[in-house]
Amino acid sequence: MLGIALLVFREVLEAALIVTVVAAATRGVPRRSVFVGGGIALGVVGAIVVAVCMGFIEGALGGIGQEVFEAVVLLTAVVMIGWHVTWMSSHGKEMVQQMQRVTDSVKAGSSSIAILLAVVALAVLREGSEIVLFLYGMAAGGAGRLGFLSGVPLGLAGGVAVGFALYFGLLRIPIRYFFSATNWMLVVLASGLAASAAGFLIQANLLPAWGNQLWDTSWLLTNGSLVGQAVHVLTGYEARPSGMQLVFWIATFVVLVAGMRFMSMRVAAQKRRRAARQVAREPEAARAA
Repeated sequence: MLGIALLVFREVLEAALIVTVVAAATRGVPRRSVFVGGGIALGVVGAIVVAVCMGFIEGALGGIGQEVFEAVVLLTAVVMIGWHVTWMSSHGKEMVQQMQRVTDSVKAGSSSIAILLAVVALAVLREGSEIVLFLYGMAAGGAGRLGFLSGVPLGLAGGVAVGFALYFGLLRIPIRYFFSATNWMLVVLASGLAASAAGFLIQANLLPAWGNQLWDTSWLLTNGSLVGQAVHVLTGYEARPSGMQLVFWIATFVVLVAGMRFMSMRVAAQKRRRAARQVAREPEAARAA
């Protein structure tokens, strides 16, 4: 029972941490709960379908189906998160102002939430399919029904509880700093997901490792520990990273930060132009009066 509970807890924790950051980043947007719930439901259904079809996927991709699937899901999530953080760089201040005026009705961001919350479905899809595959393997290995009936709910409850704890912790950030803080969290999260995708592609021999172990910090924090796993999900931490993983992490971080800065500068320039046009119109209006 404890083995099953721990397995489920670890996988649910990974999905819950990603979902938590995404949910916090969309704070105040109308119908967010509908998108979150729908994303989780689609992820669960997709996970079952993927697990059932994994044998076919493995055969079609020459035995590397699991690694390729993981990498594609992670890179898709990176693209979606990247689109959101660059969009928020030009709309974040507007959302803060609206939340300060009307805390329960924020219309800005509705065009972004559908894209970002697809990450919810992808996170649940990825981890859910792993849970199904692991549980199937344990059942085949002789795990009893009692272990499943008690271990699965226990692990699920534990992972969800940690996710809620992080979510309510994020909500304590003051509104004026909230979107900036969650945007940076999403940038680091996306960089970590990109590094993890590189790891799966290296396992599939589709990318060179460029050094299998740049350093070893397992003496400080191991990947297998619960804290290490949580830090891995949120930041991409690896105790023994490869060179390619580091390249993916840095490249994703630099590209997203550059995109955020570009959008911020673009919006500032647009505001200056609008202000200049407004100033130019004022003398004309005075003369006409």
